[in-house]
Amino acid sequence: MTHLIAVDWDQSSRTRPASPSFDRLTSFVAIAVLLASSVATVLEQSTVEGETSEAQRTTAEKLASVLPAKETMVGAYMGAPHTYPSAVRIEKEGAYDFTIDPVHWKAQPFKSPIYYGARVVRWFTGGRTGMMVDFIHSKAIADLKKEAAFSGTLDGKPLPPRAKISEIVKKLEFSHGHNLLTLNGLLRLPNIGARVSPYVGAGAGVLLPHTEVKLTNGDSRTYEYNYAGPAGQALIGLEFRLSRMSVFLEYKFTYAQYEAPLSQMNGSWLILDIWRQFQRWMNGEEPPGGHVSTQLSSHQLVGGLAVRFAAP
Repeated sequence: MTHLIAVDWDQSSRTRPASPSFDRLTSFVAIAVLLASSVATVLEQSTVEGETSEAQRTTAEKLASVLPAKETMVGAYMGAPHTYPSAVRIEKEGAYDFTIDPVHWKAQPFKSPIYYGARVVRWFTGGRTGMMVDFIHSKAIADLKKEAAFSGTLDGKPLPPRAKISEIVKKLEFSHGHNLLTLNGLLRLPNIGARVSPYVGAGAGVLLPHTEVKLTNGDSRTYEYNYAGPAGQALIGLEFRLSRMSVFLEYKFTYAQYEAPLSQMNGSWLILDIWRQFQRWMNGEEPPGGHVSTQLSSHQLVGGLAVRFAAP
């Protein structure tokens, strides 16, 4: 799989709010289409110029470059998501149990850490059905400046019915990743010409976010990766097939059911944090800070590049 360089942590409190908008999404689509067209033209021209003779290519080789077949694809992409507002519950037995409704989520896809994704696709014999392992690194950062309705208690006292979120919660975000890892089934639809291949897909998997939560009345915070629940996605896309690579544009709808543990610890690496969470679960230990739960539904527009490896 294409190696993606990790981007250094940049606390959201130091960045300008950047809410996703229709204009940004449509601009991204226009840029992606232009990029796809430019890449296709350059690569095809370089291929033609590098050939000593067109006659040296067999009919089978020509067809393999434009028609779907049994093959493996490894790709990466960037994109822009929009996440719907949702209710958030933060609870710890004997200490607090309250709900914030609604919380508006910022994505900031082009600010560090950026939005990106990676995938491995296997198309089966005939090239019409396939499977895909897909990893999405998105962000969901609560807009703490907005007012919301509060219900429940904090330190045994009822919360005001309405307040700015920042008055109760200092940090609430999944910004080193609202990360989704899914296994998906794919179906190619009838081709649009020789080189354009539409497809649809759907799948399910797990949430592996980096959770950061801190209340205004406490000193401890949770800052670590964890397993937070199930995730799913549905998608529709267009693949533009070049000689050995493909450019793809895709719309995704993702759903994530969060119940993230609040360890009140500073984590390190994904595997180590998940292992520590697993050990707590095996020992029957409750997270020291309780849990944060919500549901995140997102529209996502992505564009990327994949390398194809034909089956022997």
